Amino acid sequence: MKSRKLRATRRRVAILGAAATSVVAGVALLPNWSAGAAVVDDPKVDARTKATFQRLADAVFTDRTDALVAGKQGDRSKPLTDGFSGDVKLSSGTARTEDAALSSLGDRKDKLAKAGEKYSKASTTVTLNATRVTGRTAKAAVTESTTLTYEKVRGNEPKSTGFEAHHELTFKADRQGDWQLTDIRDTDQGGLAVNALSKPTSVKATTTADDTMPNAPRAATTRNPAAVPKTGTAYDYKAMATYAEKYWNVYNKDYPDYNGHGAGGDCTNFVSQSLKAGGWKHVPGYVYDYTKWFGNADIQSDSFVGVNEWSWFAQNSKRTTALANVYQLEVGDVLQMDFDRDGSKDHTMIVTAKSGGVPYVTYHSNNTLRRSVASLVSSYPTAYFYAYRT
Repeated sequence: MKSRKLRATRRRVAILGAAATSVVAGVALLPNWSAGAAVVDDPKVDARTKATFQRLADAVFTDRTDALVAGKQGDRSKPLTDGFSGDVKLSSGTARTEDAALSSLGDRKDKLAKAGEKYSKASTTVTLNATRVTGRTAKAAVTESTTLTYEKVRGNEPKSTGFEAHHELTFKADRQGDWQLTDIRDTDQGGLAVNALSKPTSVKATTTADDTMPNAPRAATTRNPAAVPKTGTAYDYKAMATYAEKYWNVYNKDYPDYNGHGAGGDCTNFVSQSLKAGGWKHVPGYVYDYTKWFGNADIQSDSFVGVNEWSWFAQNSKRTTALANVYQLEVGDVLQMDFDRDGSKDHTMIVTAKSGGVPYVTYHSNNTLRRSVASLVSSYPTAYFYAYRT
């Protein structure tokens, strides 16, 4: 991609002096605006400006998503954000950052293609949720909704994958009152959107006085391992998958929503609900006892909502067994990740589809439907993975 032409930015020089006017060689020190340049008062963010904020945000995330798509849609000569100038546009620094992001996502697309996965098309829309203005700074909270269509490589893949992601965009006004997008921050605790480049949030495990917590073995990520079919009918795995795909982005009001409330978000709470829908029974007791497992609208055990605590319960109760490889996962099985390899697991997902030896997981925080394990391995090659047969 061609580099953008960048304009030099000017910084405002601080006014020296506290109360009295400072004078050097008879000249008062003033802000370093260009001579004769008009400086507007703090600009207002009206409905038109908010709409342009939304359109620019839409262009940013559409560019990121399209960078993952094969064919014409992913091969545009110029990003959509190049079409913005004047009163709302990218800052030069953000333009460079987005160019680097698109390059990285292009590399991710190539890695996925080598793993046998492609996207034939995509659709991204952005909703502006709220705008907060303080002086010459505006912060816009937005929700990104994206669907990517799987290209038919094997022929029986899921039709599509989708996700929701939340972001905060910071705009700063220059001396003419024009707004420049200077920062983009992901606000979901999971940070696991397909087109995300930011480092996911890590979770620190709860410590206890004893050392009896079972330690799950790591799973390999090599392709085409020996199959490990499910045996027995203790649980309804189809019901687990159906529940997860029903509530992946519309939360069940019969349970609390932990997204945005505490480390780890809602991922394990969501997986526990899915397992419960497929036949996992409550084990009532003390909420902090990892050998207990229960959850409803009023109370939840730590093992119902906590990433590491769920792992301890699942192993200690013998409700799960470890799988040696992530590609051995089947519908209703559970996958966990440790992003920074510190021994504390950070994220929990449930398998809701499988095709051609590839499991597809659904999860909360970011809310995501049928993302392939191949995509997770390609996007987070240094993470540790843990696979559980339920």
